[in-house]
Amino acid sequence: MTSTASLADTLHLPQDVQDLLFREARTANSFSAEPVSEEQIQAIYDLVKWAPTSMNTQPLRALVIRTEEGKRRLLPHMSEGNRAKTAAAPVTVVLAADTDFHENLPKTFPHKPDVKDLFADESGREGFARLNALLQVGYFIIGVRAAGLVAGPMTGFDAAGIDAEFFAGRAWKSLVVVNVGKPGDNPWFDRLPRLDYDEVVETV
Repeated sequence: MTSTASLADTLHLPQDVQDLLFREARTANSFSAEPVSEEQIQAIYDLVKWAPTSMNTQPLRALVIRTEEGKRRLLPHMSEGNRAKTAAAPVTVVLAADTDFHENLPKTFPHKPDVKDLFADESGREGFARLNALLQVGYFIIGVRAAGLVAGPMTGFDAAGIDAEFFAGRAWKSLVVVNVGKPGDNPWFDRLPRLDYDEVVETV
């Protein structure tokens, strides 16, 4: 098995950047009171928007919650184990899939004006939107790390409750809730093992 250091040397990114985005990055479970600015969130999105999506559909939508009122509305829909850290995080972002993404296709896929017609069936759009938005979710987490912040992504929440609370009348379907900020006291659980290359990759 080739060593991590040797593998790192084969990559274009400097090793410290590799570590920042991947090896040393952790899911945070506590957050300091240091604020996260609107400019930081904008900068994160300015990276995330380059994520690949099928036919450039870009179905990811984000609700940034930073006020006490917003947190008050969100917290009852979080699972019990996720409420305290969500309350403490300076910013929480609900990442959702817009099942009406096709309405933007004249802008995002302009060379094929009739492509919107392929998505006339609403039931078929939802799975497509979720898959492509989840690709963008992965980029969002990397974008948070690139901003020097930590992300605490969670799927322990009542999705239907969040959708009714925040997205009533819209075609947004919540996927992942992500706390964003600087790490607080004892922010990390023990690092868990990862599968090795030979356990995951098969070549034919």
